[in-house]
Amino acid sequence: MGKPLALSHADIQAALDAKTKPPGSLGRIEVLAAQLAAIGKTLKPRFDTCRLLLFAADHGLANAGVSAYPQTVTRQMVLNFLAGGAAANAFANAVDVALSTIDAGICGDAIVSNQLIQRRCGEGTANSLLGPAMTEKQYAEALGHGKTLAQNATEDAIAIGEMGIGNTASATLLYHKILGLDLDEVTGPGTGLSLDGLTKKREILRKASNRTSERLSAADAAREYGGFEIVMMAGAILGAQTAQKPVLVDGFIATAAAAIAHELNAACADVMIFAHCSAEPGHQQALDALNAQPLLQLNMRLGEGTGALLAWPLVKSAASMMRDMATFDSAGVSGKAGQ
Repeated sequence: MGKPLALSHADIQAALDAKTKPPGSLGRIEVLAAQLAAIGKTLKPRFDTCRLLLFAADHGLANAGVSAYPQTVTRQMVLNFLAGGAAANAFANAVDVALSTIDAGICGDAIVSNQLIQRRCGEGTANSLLGPAMTEKQYAEALGHGKTLAQNATEDAIAIGEMGIGNTASATLLYHKILGLDLDEVTGPGTGLSLDGLTKKREILRKASNRTSERLSAADAAREYGGFEIVMMAGAILGAQTAQKPVLVDGFIATAAAAIAHELNAACADVMIFAHCSAEPGHQQALDALNAQPLLQLNMRLGEGTGALLAWPLVKSAASMMRDMATFDSAGVSGKAGQ
């Protein structure tokens, strides 16, 4: 068989408008359905299965006091994922999404479990307050691991999520350096800092930011301020683009990975589906900078891919509508009067 023909926007829009509904009456779902048709290169897209890639890693910057929780929580939460006790597990089970937990670089000895995918790039990043978070080799390894995991996934779609104490601070610095967002405006409480804690966090991030130029390329920003889990998520988005699979981008941290991936390959925008707008300050600004429209707004800020999981039924429904909904002609339903 030959390669599937590319569909034009006009082809997809005509197919949507022929469905038994007033044009545009399904709102954002129609936009999503059109995106899925374009990704699948078919007017009858089928996206029935999804896998959440949940990347976990530690951050040296956490030791500077940017989080309300100690760094050991990253490891403890990974054990919770493996035991099936986290929100990500509950939501994944509820919406029938497979879940893979990846050790991208947790502090301490490697966790021994046949349920855990080992892709360790180090025992956490270095403290970006003092110097680059990772070496060029670690950056390349993390990006490559993410690409391969996404490309090897057998499901129709992937979702990305993360766990890592201190990664809200890392994402904030990435937004500032890559997208040019105001550092103070996008710095939020993360895991629940007090007002004094938030003031301290802003001071630490300003000091870290001042080590380098005001703006950096995505690759340089990732090496200076990123986390292994964030870079692996960026790699997963690149891998999804290569495989032409939709990728559900979770919240504040995952969107920082999307900013990296988008600069590395602008075509990633075609496959990215932004699941929700986080309650974390600055996320809406980041989404606006990426010209992204999230599907949900639930005042969530947990991470773990939870928002992406909750958005998955919308993706399945949009594909089903595009594929299975009758047309006016096939159903014998009259269109607009006078047409």
